[in-house]
Amino acid sequence: MKRSHSLACVVLLGLASFVQADQGNPKITAIEAISFGPNGLLLIGGGARVVSVETGDTKATAWTKAEIANIDQALAGKLGLTATDIEIRKLVVNPASGKAYVALQSLKTKTGVILTIDGAGTIAEFPLDDVKYTSYTLETPKAAITKVTDIAWAGGKIVAATQATDKFAASRVFTINPAAKDGSPTQISTKTFHVGHNKWETHAPLRVLMPIVESGKASVVGSFTCTPIVRYDLDDAKNDDQVTGKSVLELGTGNTPRSMFTYERDGKKFILVSVGRNNKQPAFGFPSAYWVARVDADLLKETTNINEKAPWRVGGKNLVGDRVEVAKDYFGVQQMDKLDATRALAIIETKGEFSLKALQLP
Repeated sequence: MKRSHSLACVVLLGLASFVQADQGNPKITAIEAISFGPNGLLLIGGGARVVSVETGDTKATAWTKAEIANIDQALAGKLGLTATDIEIRKLVVNPASGKAYVALQSLKTKTGVILTIDGAGTIAEFPLDDVKYTSYTLETPKAAITKVTDIAWAGGKIVAATQATDKFAASRVFTINPAAKDGSPTQISTKTFHVGHNKWETHAPLRVLMPIVESGKASVVGSFTCTPIVRYDLDDAKNDDQVTGKSVLELGTGNTPRSMFTYERDGKKFILVSVGRNNKQPAFGFPSAYWVARVDADLLKETTNINEKAPWRVGGKNLVGDRVEVAKDYFGVQQMDKLDATRALAIIETKGEFSLKALQLP
């Protein structure tokens, strides 16, 4: 399936009208972001393309492995490579089965590969030679889409953040209702108050996405470099609308977000956000350049203290009380995703060594 849209830096792309899935090899040349939809539906984004794959991986299994040491070596070894030959791009957990999926890039061949890890620690390749899939090409008449920075499933739609070649002239959102008879896209531009930059912006590329569905309505929570957390309400947007985001928190300049998800503990909802320092050097007295913040999810409901009034966490100082806390057991996290109701699965670097750990949610 191919559809042409006027896109720029950021594209939020939903499923278009119903499309018959193909069977075979989708011939994916780039895997930059992966995520899951319902019933084991694997979402793959790369270059100017989004592919959804029906994995059939829906049997729930228990995760019993507390840690896998030297996970980078183990993953690379499965491909006949060394740890220095690969780049780990994304770790996600299939909520239907509890199995982890890891997107890798071979630095030798420049090809993307997806490996799986089950609860016993067994590593296998997820083959794409013969799968049931649906493919979507991301196009724009005035610029080329070069990268999918993140992808998510929100309210029955695929949501993909992308990067284009037109120097980020505009930020746009595209949603397509899969139930619509004509499949017409809803084209939306976005406007965001970047708290750390103290100005409204329409061009900064989203780095991570997280879906929120409340009372049957879908929203997307995103974050940019310098880590403002912003909510965009999409359901009521009409074609050519400009959606103004609600910036609810600034985690501090000099960071880039890497992943985020929500969870509940003791009846309260939280967001877990992993970030990395842009210069890859530890700061704030932290032992690593990579750290994780636990954020009170009720901040997403704020209507007054948003945008110019959004609270800050400046450097190592916490100016928002216990609504934002640093997760001390998560220093060094490179990749993470929610494993189950009480644990996260994370790839952690400690003194140059990488391990996969099941960590208790803070």
